[in-house]
Amino acid sequence: MAPQRRAAARGPDCGGAAAGPGRGGRRCHGSAKRSQGQQESRWRWLRALFLLASAAIGALVSWRYLGAEDGVTEVLAQHQENLQDKFIEIPCSEDYDSQKRFEGCTPRKCGRGVTDAVITREEAERIRRDVRQRIQQRIAQAFGINSSAMYLTKPTFFSRINNTEAKTTHDEYWHPHVDKVTYGSFDYTSLLYLSDYSEDFGGGRFVFMDAGSNKTIEPQAGRVSFFTSGSENLHRVEKVQWGTRYAITISFTCNPDHGIGDPVLT
Repeated sequence: MAPQRRAAARGPDCGGAAAGPGRGGRRCHGSAKRSQGQQESRWRWLRALFLLASAAIGALVSWRYLGAEDGVTEVLAQHQENLQDKFIEIPCSEDYDSQKRFEGCTPRKCGRGVTDAVITREEAERIRRDVRQRIQQRIAQAFGINSSAMYLTKPTFFSRINNTEAKTTHDEYWHPHVDKVTYGSFDYTSLLYLSDYSEDFGGGRFVFMDAGSNKTIEPQAGRVSFFTSGSENLHRVEKVQWGTRYAITISFTCNPDHGIGDPVLT
């Protein structure tokens, strides 16, 4: 009987050659290294794509946050416009509920308005007693109250703002604030602008900080903006970048105990 031929045991299949110190072993080892290198290359690409996607998402989130935080999305009054009357009613806050109410004066209708029809550019250069009265009458008309129930209150002040570095906290005019929180007597606030945005100064726009969007007023000499003083009208002023911004703040209260007389020009 012829002796049977026994097949040699095969090692790992590396292209049909047994693993070992011969040529087949080298081919198997090289193939494994190539496979490992390709896998590492794929992981590197995946990591790079992940990092790139993460950076893109982070940039998008940051852009949206900054846009909502500080972006101006609507201009209520451009400095080139000539606005006869513009009024926007908004819901009243609860700031007025914690204080004594004066019927016919304490805000039940809240909002903000701007007009170029109260004071002419020439009159803006000659501040007189009747300027306060005319602004007071326009506010009363817009909010449906009796002007005789309103009283001039302090502080009523002239402001001159430029790009000089602030020396005290009081000089940092650009912080968001609520007038009724800062000055408890305020019920209605108005500003009379005495200089022009983009011509006399840069920056310095008045910004209402509403939820989800900001709304800005570009000052113009003779323009009057006015609004109820509660937290429904959170606002700030942009930093002035160049030039000088002039304005007069004229504020009113419904409480006669907080009223003051008209300033006397000397």
